[in-house]
Amino acid sequence: MIMIRSIVRPEKVDNVLSALMEAGFPGVTKVSVVGRGKQRGIKIGQITYDEIPKEMLLTVVKDEDKDFAIKTILKAAKTGIEGAFGDGKIFTTMLEEVYTISSGIKETADKKPEEVKV
Repeated sequence: MIMIRSIVRPEKVDNVLSALMEAGFPGVTKVSVVGRGKQRGIKIGQITYDEIPKEMLLTVVKDEDKDFAIKTILKAAKTGIEGAFGDGKIFTTMLEEVYTISSGIKETADKKPEEVKV
């Protein structure tokens, strides 16, 4: 399993969420974040804004769905045809285990889901 963390422009969030839903990835967590990338913030007049508002979208997909999910996010989050500075980043992380709190089910990449007794 792969966790995909996408940092995107706030105005692109609805596009990305809709694209993920249509692609079959409905489970997404959205977090408002601030930060800066290579652009080191934005300078407007004499004021430099170091912290730029973005949204972080987290979703977990099967290993075999990783490339399709990333292409879906890239297409939906890109500004225009060529993209623009500050469109965001996508980070992927391998997951060892995922637990569903309500059912106690533990999922791993290499095994069948199993119930964890509490």
